[in-house]
Amino acid sequence: MGRPDLRVLRGADEVAASALDPTAFQAMCVEAFFGSCAARGFSPVTIENTTGVLDRFLGLLIVPAWEAGPDDVDRVVAELVGKKMAAATRRGYAQAFKDFHRFLVAGKAAEIEASFGIQLTDPVDEFNAARHVGNDSPSAKAPPTAERMEVFFAFLRDRIATSRKFGPAGRDYALFRTLYHAGLRADEAASLELADLHFGRGPFGKIHVRFGKGTRGSGPRPRWVPMLDQLDLILRWFTDDVRPRLGESKALFCDEGGGSIHRGTIRNRLRHLLELEGGPPEERFSPHGLRHACATHNYERGVDLVAIQQMLGHWHVGTTMRYVTPSATFIEDAYRRAVSTTLEELEEGS
Repeated sequence: MGRPDLRVLRGADEVAASALDPTAFQAMCVEAFFGSCAARGFSPVTIENTTGVLDRFLGLLIVPAWEAGPDDVDRVVAELVGKKMAAATRRGYAQAFKDFHRFLVAGKAAEIEASFGIQLTDPVDEFNAARHVGNDSPSAKAPPTAERMEVFFAFLRDRIATSRKFGPAGRDYALFRTLYHAGLRADEAASLELADLHFGRGPFGKIHVRFGKGTRGSGPRPRWVPMLDQLDLILRWFTDDVRPRLGESKALFCDEGGGSIHRGTIRNRLRHLLELEGGPPEERFSPHGLRHACATHNYERGVDLVAIQQMLGHWHVGTTMRYVTPSATFIEDAYRRAVSTTLEELEEGS
């Protein structure tokens, strides 16, 4: 028997090690991605230019590409805007990342799920694809309506009554009600602890979001979010009746073992629940879609835009305006409310 090829053994060891180290694994994926570009006939100049663009985008991203969500893409593009980068150049950056992510989905999805427990979903989603990769037009897909959310939450309530595992079913209900009514990002919800619920603060109670997203290098930006739409009652029920069944850790929303839930798990869990619900694909939504729905539904019922900005934790009200996608009858509904209010005032004064 001949001697083993040490280069092959070292290569296998490097692959195994990179699967455990996100930075090394991503670097290996980037190398494989550009290898595929060369195999498809891309010119050396194109590959060299794209390499620099992708490296800079991934550097701004902070998290590994497979952990990135729409909020991360929003943040990176906002930083590019802050650097006075032209719109066409920004689209090139986002397109390079989107192409790399498609490569991961096509060739590395199983490996990423096995190594890191994350199922890949496109972070350049329906809410930012047109704005970042195409043009500055608004989202082509509106967030789920209030009526759609009621149907979904009714489905989750039914699961609590029929599921063999009361704890996870109750957690799902409280988790997604919190994402919707409080407008939290998935990673913000994953970072919450039991001590972050302050039921006696303000008229509705408040959630202390200690790890709100800040700008690059600024660290977390904490904020207080009120428990609107009876979210306080839902969270009281959850902490009293459900959470004790899920372990003794400090985490508010945790897995069955009591450990903190990962934001990727939140995305995957929502996808699984929507598949169980069995509705048409066009009625499905992401955690980021719930955040858009929160902004939109509060705006439609008359909540001040600056109040929504503070609730969502945006730095600029312009960002909040992009989250608001009023319904097709928003103008007519606003007109009816205005006319009704005017008539009531005239009747009272007569």
